[in-house]
Amino acid sequence: MSQILIIYTGGTIGMMTDPVTKTLKPINFEQIMDNVPELEKLNCKIKVHSFEEIIDSSNMNPEIWSELAGLIEANYDEVDGFVILHGSDTMAYTASALSFMLENLAKPVIFTGSQLPISAIRTDAKENLMTAIEIAKSKKNERARVPEVCIYFDYKLFRGNRSFKYNSSKFEAFRSPNCPILAESGVHLRFSANDIRQPADAPLILHKQLVNEVAVLKLYPGINPKVVEATLNADVRGIVMETFGAGNTTTDQWFIDLLKGAIDSGKVILDISQCKVGTVELGRYETSKQLKDIGVANGYDMTFEAAVTKMMYLLGQLDDPKEVKRLLEVDLRGELTVS
Repeated sequence: MSQILIIYTGGTIGMMTDPVTKTLKPINFEQIMDNVPELEKLNCKIKVHSFEEIIDSSNMNPEIWSELAGLIEANYDEVDGFVILHGSDTMAYTASALSFMLENLAKPVIFTGSQLPISAIRTDAKENLMTAIEIAKSKKNERARVPEVCIYFDYKLFRGNRSFKYNSSKFEAFRSPNCPILAESGVHLRFSANDIRQPADAPLILHKQLVNEVAVLKLYPGINPKVVEATLNADVRGIVMETFGAGNTTTDQWFIDLLKGAIDSGKVILDISQCKVGTVELGRYETSKQLKDIGVANGYDMTFEAAVTKMMYLLGQLDDPKEVKRLLEVDLRGELTVS
């Protein structure tokens, strides 16, 4: 019989309306279990680890990601898969971060949550939780069907580092336009075997060191040079730059000079697109050729969430900015498509 570890961090799934204040407040996991008696019918053993302090996902940070990764490492040999209950607002960040922290992962780590509390009449929490457990325990030829860090929401399984939350009012909260869904739940669970990454034949390696010395520069027409200069001169080691279209920026000389100065000082600048679909193609247009020439890293089709957490991960492992830049452009965990 499969054994699954549920890690309860918090989120809307574990909320209940306070009868006095009418606001949502967290409940403990036993109360969640009371609302899902169907869990007893699943053909698996369920272990539970509940955070001592239930966390609103807006308060997620690298220290908590390290705690999650440590819990997975500590229980890795004892269970067949993991289900992490997490608030949806920053779920894609946490899933992306863990995908980089858990090298050679060979077991499912499935994030899920809900848009409505589990006690609500029309809640999406029950289906999300039940199916996430089903996926986490699914095997074929004694091997996990989905040995990846994933997000399960509204009948679809997404690769965690390819996902982002796009809707706060629909049950269909997540999308992954640059990567096919890995499984879909209907009458049957259907897995997209050709799209699921297979693990290396090597032991799990845990990387708990993350460096959050990362700034974000989002471009817009008419951006003030002082804004760009302030961001590039911040006391950070990496900068995620959100550009137009296929990675394009203004060609004004002041802008290129500021970027080059930051790179020459040892900072790493990663170019990702503000578009949700498509990829960065440095050098395709004149407006991005200079970026490639001065050493800006190509983010291809990475999500913002994956770009930020990958930068934190690489800065935590490496001191050489050139090596950080090189690996930002390499597909490490299925987070990008090299065109």
